[in-house]
Amino acid sequence: MQRFISIKWIALYCAIFFLLMWILSIFWSVEPDLFEPTELAQQQAQLNNEKIVPGYTMTSTLIMVTESLLNKSGGYLSNDVLPPSVLMDDMPSWEFGVLEMTRDLALAMRKDLSRSQSQSIENSYLTKAQPLFNNNHLDWILPSAESRYQEGIDNLYLYRESLSDISQGQGQFYARADNLRDWLKQVEKRLGSLSQRLSASVGQDRLDTSLAGDAQATQSTPTAKQLVDKTSWWELDDTFYEARGASWALLHFLKAVEHDFADVLEKKNAGISLQQIVRELEATQEPIWSPFILNGSGFGLLANHSLVMANYISRANAALIELSELLNQG
Repeated sequence: MQRFISIKWIALYCAIFFLLMWILSIFWSVEPDLFEPTELAQQQAQLNNEKIVPGYTMTSTLIMVTESLLNKSGGYLSNDVLPPSVLMDDMPSWEFGVLEMTRDLALAMRKDLSRSQSQSIENSYLTKAQPLFNNNHLDWILPSAESRYQEGIDNLYLYRESLSDISQGQGQFYARADNLRDWLKQVEKRLGSLSQRLSASVGQDRLDTSLAGDAQATQSTPTAKQLVDKTSWWELDDTFYEARGASWALLHFLKAVEHDFADVLEKKNAGISLQQIVRELEATQEPIWSPFILNGSGFGLLANHSLVMANYISRANAALIELSELLNQG
């Protein structure tokens, strides 16, 4: 009888433990709210008694987006090795999407946006910050991924401070059409890859167009003329949330572009094009009312959340390509 009571209490404690872990995982899965980069820059400038100059808004936005990875509900989860976060995959996938966009912008700021020409010297703060964001996002043993990312954020703060200190002229941000276009070309590739992976949720037969457009082109390994892409059932939600995180980060970066590159966009009459891209990305952040990421067939009875996300990202990517062409024109 005593043994039966002990087993009953152990079972009860286990049930309570798993219930608490489940509730905690739901709380930690809450995505950060959207924010307005222009308002953020104004608040930061007033708080630190700094002047808003070209690049201040984009740098502030990059800092805020990266800090959101570390300070959101539950903190940074990708490298956790204890429950419940070790059993979660949606939020870590969201974090990876944000991190990829952060890495792309940090690299663009280091090699293009902060330099006047190819022979100019790199900014010392960005030279330190950019590699730190490339540390393995799964590292948890010291130095952890969080500590490396925080060190990168600290260097971004120093870079932003140097931008606003116009008396020294050490920090520079060149809001030029060619600099913006170079970064957008990288974003196009990122969105194109996400769109393809999302579309493959229902399986996709496609022709191999890798060498199209160049009769003399070659590739290292031969591939079939007709390819079949299909995302694994186990990876559907991971791909969806990675795309959602990447869209969340890019949405803020492009709003910052709208401020810092306002003169360039006005000259190219491209402001409305950027606003349309922002609208498409805002649609990717609509609330998800289903408890699961559904994977219905293209015209089936059930919804397919991956295809809906792919639609918005593809349209944003198409508009990005048009914007790049506008920036390339004289």
